[in-house]
Amino acid sequence: MTVIIWSVALLALLGILIGILLGVAGKVFAVEVDERVTQVRESLPGNNCGGCGYAGCDGLAEAIVAGEAQLSACPVGGAAVAAKIAEIMGMEDSSAEVARKVAYVKCSGTCERTKSQYHYVGETDCREAAVVPGRGEKACSYGCLGLGSCVKECPFDAIHIKDGIAEVDREKCVACGRCVAVCPNHVIELIPDASAYAVQCNSEDKGKDVMAVCETGCIGCGICVKQCEFDAITLENNLARIDGEKCQGCGKCAEKCPKKVIFARD
Repeated sequence: MTVIIWSVALLALLGILIGILLGVAGKVFAVEVDERVTQVRESLPGNNCGGCGYAGCDGLAEAIVAGEAQLSACPVGGAAVAAKIAEIMGMEDSSAEVARKVAYVKCSGTCERTKSQYHYVGETDCREAAVVPGRGEKACSYGCLGLGSCVKECPFDAIHIKDGIAEVDREKCVACGRCVAVCPNHVIELIPDASAYAVQCNSEDKGKDVMAVCETGCIGCGICVKQCEFDAITLENNLARIDGEKCQGCGKCAEKCPKKVIFARD
């Protein structure tokens, strides 16, 4: 009985000593954390979507405090969160400089407007379809594959497939960029939400080849470039591209486009 008592007492003493040693070690080797990191982290939405380019909100908070990321780096929080972070960091409020962006699908080749080259049977994943000959069922190898990889990737329910084309809900989109990253044909890009007009085509083929597979593709004629008085449109690789920041919304490009592939974003 005495042996048992002594054993229990010894174990208790060892436990106390180990606890003391751990407490001392914790203080000696403690890594000092900037309290601003915690405050910034609490100001972030907590979606951990990765749209800022960092591994979640914790990574972004540390980067902001370290001066490696902009105060407005969170696409979900937008101007309101940027203002809070500016206050925490004791810096000038840059929220007014934050231009809201949204995802935009550069394809108008619906099932009715574009030709099919075969009937695809396989995984309902754009990345899987993109590796088969011809890059999917549609004859245009640049267009939206319409299998919904972007839909599955979006954590905000802001994108859906309609008539074989991904369609973005601008009210729900926070420009996290996950749909952009997952699209194998690079059909989706982030553009300023204020952009008045945008080209809904992604093909870099020459006009004749475009018309052979799609009723509504850009043929690279350059008429829109000549019509624009604000130098907002360029022709690159047979495809018209509109700079949303330069566009003044006059609509001349859309009016004169022979394929009607330039759309007003109202």
